[in-house]
Amino acid sequence: QVQLVESGGGLVQPGGSLRLSCAVSGSIVSIDAMAWYRQAPGKQRELVASISRGGSTRYADSVKGRFTISRDNAKNTIYLQMNSLKPDDAAVYYCNSPSVQPTNFEFLELWGQGTLVTVSS
Repeated sequence: QVQLVESGGGLVQPGGSLRLSCAVSGSIVSIDAMAWYRQAPGKQRELVASISRGGSTRYADSVKGRFTISRDNAKNTIYLQMNSLKPDDAAVYYCNSPSVQPTNFEFLELWGQGTLVTVSS
């Protein structure tokens, strides 16, 4: 079974930093763009950042200049470096890949289970 496994969430104070990781577990043929989403209580799920296979990145306006998405293709892992965290950043963060190929004949969209980020004094 191919799945996405997030880690790195936790409790930080405002202004602090966290680094989230999302690794593809299982054998795959190909993985293309990947992204981080987040969902706070009572809010809709929001696209935070995305990264193409070639490394092109996009960010939500709310996190520009503070968050950095990156990937290690050899490890099939993406990261989200989160700096200058604000209380509004508190949410469950989800890793997403719109198109993963476990085989040459399969295309799957995968979501991680989510990792909780809490920003509080």
